[in-house]
Amino acid sequence: MNGTINALTRSMNVFHLAGSACNNCDIEILDALTPKYDLERFGMTLVGSIRHADVVLVSGIFNRKAAIRAQEVLAQTPKPYLVLGIGACPCTGLMFRDSYNWDRPPSDYMNIDAFVPGCPPKPEAIIAAVVKVIEGLRSGALVPRCLLEEPAPADTPVTEAADTV
Repeated sequence: MNGTINALTRSMNVFHLAGSACNNCDIEILDALTPKYDLERFGMTLVGSIRHADVVLVSGIFNRKAAIRAQEVLAQTPKPYLVLGIGACPCTGLMFRDSYNWDRPPSDYMNIDAFVPGCPPKPEAIIAAVVKVIEGLRSGALVPRCLLEEPAPADTPVTEAADTV
């Protein structure tokens, strides 16, 4: 196993990248980080800067302009890093799918390594997904997508009308 990936499995700094949605997933992510569920027992701590992150938790959806900013933020993450999509919105867009200013789900323009399904997912599901990701990294079954392929260009999700909205 690569030394940097091995170090990634021991201590993970988490950054929460929240899009716009109902914010229930955001509440569940923060709940998983409280002492009641204690995500820190698996070596995960919340950080306030993307430049210190090993794991990016993406929740919600992004409109055309916010998608550009989300990709710019994600590009500042040091490699290797993991991206976990929390809830149904990063995967499908769910109830926001037919919104006039929404382009497509974040999974289409972000290299998301794993999804935690649910609307919203329970803290137990988030913790179970984190444990599975750590086990996958340790066994070599999961390789961070940021190491396999280049991320999409920053302007990929944007249509011509983005500047007029």
